[in-house]
Amino acid sequence: MHDVGGQSGFGPVPVGDEDVEPFHADWEARVFALSRALRHNGVFNGDEMRDAIERIPPHEYLAASYYERWLLAIETILEEKGLA
Repeated sequence: MHDVGGQSGFGPVPVGDEDVEPFHADWEARVFALSRALRHNGVFNGDEMRDAIERIPPHEYLAASYYERWLLAIETILEEKGLA
């Protein structure tokens, strides 16, 4: 499950709030930085990250926050490459 755009029941999408912080918690910033570092060092690329996110089971995908999905995907990639 990777795209719920256009589907009903997920609530409004906030737009135009210029003062919103990009991260809600410090761990989210660390997951973002980890992803960037791993990509920069050739551990995985954007397509692999997208694929790993798309393979998250629907019940986990819907229960996870944006950066929780990133973390799940990073964990999956590292395990699949024998790096975890």
